[in-house]
Amino acid sequence: MNTDELEWALMKAERRVLEIQTKLHRWAVEDPHRRFDDLMNLVADPAFLLIAWDRVRSNKGAKTAGVDGHTASSIALRPGVEAFLDELRTSLKDRSFRPLPSRERLIPKPGTAKRRRLGVSSIRDRMVQASLKLVLEPIFEADFLPCSYGFRPKHRVHDAVSEVRHFTSHSYEWIVEGDIRACFDEISHPELLDRVRGRIGDRRVLALVKAFLKAGILTEEGALEDTDTGTPQGSILSPLLSNVALAVLDEHFAQAPGGPASKSWERAKRRRHGLPNHRLVRFADDWALMVAGTRGDAEALREEAAQVLARIGLHLSEEKTLITHIDEGMDFLGWRIQRHRKRGTDRKYVYTYPSRKALRAVMAKVKTICRQVDTNHPLDILLLRINPVLRGWTAFFRPGVSSVTFQFLDAYVWRRVIGWIRRKHRRISRKELRRRYCDGGWWPRGQERELFHTGVVRTTRYRYRGSVIPSPWPLAAA
Repeated sequence: MNTDELEWALMKAERRVLEIQTKLHRWAVEDPHRRFDDLMNLVADPAFLLIAWDRVRSNKGAKTAGVDGHTASSIALRPGVEAFLDELRTSLKDRSFRPLPSRERLIPKPGTAKRRRLGVSSIRDRMVQASLKLVLEPIFEADFLPCSYGFRPKHRVHDAVSEVRHFTSHSYEWIVEGDIRACFDEISHPELLDRVRGRIGDRRVLALVKAFLKAGILTEEGALEDTDTGTPQGSILSPLLSNVALAVLDEHFAQAPGGPASKSWERAKRRRHGLPNHRLVRFADDWALMVAGTRGDAEALREEAAQVLARIGLHLSEEKTLITHIDEGMDFLGWRIQRHRKRGTDRKYVYTYPSRKALRAVMAKVKTICRQVDTNHPLDILLLRINPVLRGWTAFFRPGVSSVTFQFLDAYVWRRVIGWIRRKHRRISRKELRRRYCDGGWWPRGQERELFHTGVVRTTRYRYRGSVIPSPWPLAAA
């Protein structure tokens, strides 16, 4: 299959997959109790496998091999994409497919000396997981509640942060900052599979999901460990399955008295009687429970959350699960959310801006780059590494009160780059440095590019979308 044929086949496959996904999503929305059978034929469908291949090979992890030693490029060379897809489809149809153990890879955990375990699956397993996700995601998306934002199509971190800001600005002043201990490692397999069975009736698909959960992991020391609990971090299917499991928390607080299912008059009546109201915002395993009530109410709701999570084998971290007031502020998904008095007035508003941890992380990254790039290279090589980091960081934190932080980062990066130039030319004078590297001014620029100016990036306000986030499978188009 040459490049032109592959591109044409991908276009047709995308159209077919989208049509089928839209139907699955529509049927799931129309009948909340429907269980879907005969899904294995879709998992093994040539169009679904081709889209799965395209997503796996375009992922930056495609160059990383699993336990079988194969990468996406090596498979494309031999046996070739077409033969590989045919063989994989045959093994799925005749039930001979067996997942291989994941290869353990320990990576640094940001902000700590600890390391996080990732499981690197084989390309073959990643393909089947990607195809499974294409089939299962439209079904479970019909059940996920608006308070869940992590790893969902068209949902963003900014949506979760803006919702926290919205409710803390409207009397929900106490916050339970939830931290689940080893969430991805301790989810109960029987409980998770029971929740999957609530929607999936195809036994072959259920057996395939269970096989991936039980596939095991090959440690860096070469020992094979069983995976009796949890969903391995790093796998394609893991985010969807973790959302399925953690939806138990969303459903509990959505239906509990004082939650979003309560009418406005009911919530007002509860407050008159000294009872709390609450709202949950969850992004994967990070969640915040906002409480309109007292600190005691927040503590009671924290214990309630712990009991709900215990049903699926999860436990809250006693040290990291905090109860804070919005005036004290909280860190959530890289943002600092805190209520301050507006300068020049007596009124208080809730502001969002980059957290100190996020700022320290990008400063450390800039510092590392300036150390890694040898001074024998031209300045353009250094700027080629630094500028994308700064652009991405400022784009993420632009929808907030971030101007002061951007200016602080601007000054820090300038000092680092000027320091790199001074190491490159030990005896250079200030006048010569400005002439050669700043065009007579003060801002560093190379032959082809200049240092990205974070201090001049204009901030915006992110529009709170609430529960009207569009679906990738619109019901009207079905």
